Amino acid sequence: MIELENITRSFGTLQVLKGISLKVNNGEIISITGPSGAGKTTLLQIMGSLDKPDGGHVLYDGHDITGMSERELSAFRNKHIGFVFQFHQLLPEFTAVENITIPMLIAGQGMRQATSRAMDLLGMLGLADRAGHKPSELSGGEKQRIAVARALANQPDVILADEPSGSLDTRNKEELHKLFFNLRDKLGQTFVIVTHDESLAAMTDRTIHLLDGAISD
Repeated sequence: MIELENITRSFGTLQVLKGISLKVNNGEIISITGPSGAGKTTLLQIMGSLDKPDGGHVLYDGHDITGMSERELSAFRNKHIGFVFQFHQLLPEFTAVENITIPMLIAGQGMRQATSRAMDLLGMLGLADRAGHKPSELSGGEKQRIAVARALANQPDVILADEPSGSLDTRNKEELHKLFFNLRDKLGQTFVIVTHDESLAAMTDRTIHLLDGAISD
């Protein structure tokens, strides 16, 4: 489904990625691990079209996105990619259900349809009773699950998660990890997860270990 071909990326004189090639199949849950500075987040951002490589290609279902304009990439991300970050990045002035509707409204859906879909997602994640609450009224675990619901809003091909459980306590961390696998089982959802959490990496279908900008065996 997703294929990275010989991806390179430098910042000034520092080469962060040194020819990364990687395939991600539909329905897989893949973890990307490695020490700080290994290039994990940079690789995830390139995979998610948030950054462009200096060399190489990013293909989704055989379609090369590296030559797209910024406008085309923005539309592609909205439709095909969901993101979950370490800190939920919910908009504080909006309720849980409103935060989830935003990607759908950007995609051109009507408010009624977007709200219905958002409520369905909240119900699936056991958070229907929190729909009208703003982020300041929610626990850390609830905020991350709502961030997951937002990532699922447009039924993306893949969810890219960058240290998604890094700010959570042990109980909420375990619940979030279980959620990823439940979503794979229920929806066939594909995940690529950057993590330092060894227990999460051990659960995934494959672990890609980065070291000094290259994939380490």
